[in-house]
Amino acid sequence: MFKLKKNIVLILGFSLLTLQSYAQCAMCRAVLESGDDQAAAEGINDGIMFLMAVPYVLVAVIGYFIYRTYNTSKKS
Repeated sequence: MFKLKKNIVLILGFSLLTLQSYAQCAMCRAVLESGDDQAAAEGINDGIMFLMAVPYVLVAVIGYFIYRTYNTSKKS
């Protein structure tokens, strides 16, 4: 039981460390801060959103198939 609590504390601690990390590289940040070309900034933001959404969609699809497989095998 103690080991489980220790693992939970470690996982929470490491996840809190990532809250202050920056999502953009130095080059992307420089382009966005310059403010000259708003089309480039919008493109970078769209790219970040696309890259962020793809893993969540894949996990949702895999989770749905696991859920569906578990429920159909349970009914049989």
